[in-house]
Amino acid sequence: MKISSHVSQDAAQYDASATVRRKRREKMLDAADIRLLILHFISQGAAYGYELIKSIEELSKGEYTPSPGIIYPNLALLEEMECIRIKEPQAARKAFVLLPEGEKQLLENHAHLQTLIARLTSMAVLVNNRSIPEVERAIHNMKMALNGRLSQSGVSQQTLYAIIDALDDAAKKIERS
Repeated sequence: MKISSHVSQDAAQYDASATVRRKRREKMLDAADIRLLILHFISQGAAYGYELIKSIEELSKGEYTPSPGIIYPNLALLEEMECIRIKEPQAARKAFVLLPEGEKQLLENHAHLQTLIARLTSMAVLVNNRSIPEVERAIHNMKMALNGRLSQSGVSQQTLYAIIDALDDAAKKIERS
């Protein structure tokens, strides 16, 4: 049974007051991706739900932190799929161990797992580069100039096209640098 073949309702509950950025990060991984990462980290030794959350968070340098509401239902599903089991059912904290089916899923989905790890790692690189003071200042200046100009009433179509062209030109220069 393939991990990606299970379609489940999105377990993450979105807070209506959450920012758009946070919502975008929460949607970054689907449930099958989370299950694959869970299997990976259990195979590496992270055995408790909290440790799994922290392992994923560390991989992305804090840019993505799965909620308990996404981790624990997926742990339960992986148990049902016989990919993992609770090491000591009587223990207060539930530690999980990988079963042969979980190892099989890791092998079958190795390429996708590497893509997920690369995606989360690239988020960490982005955080590092965005936190350079000069980069932060330049991004802030661009936002302020753009918001200042677009918040004025009576902006002509010609002005809008000029702004769009300037943004497109800047994007091309950045992409090609």
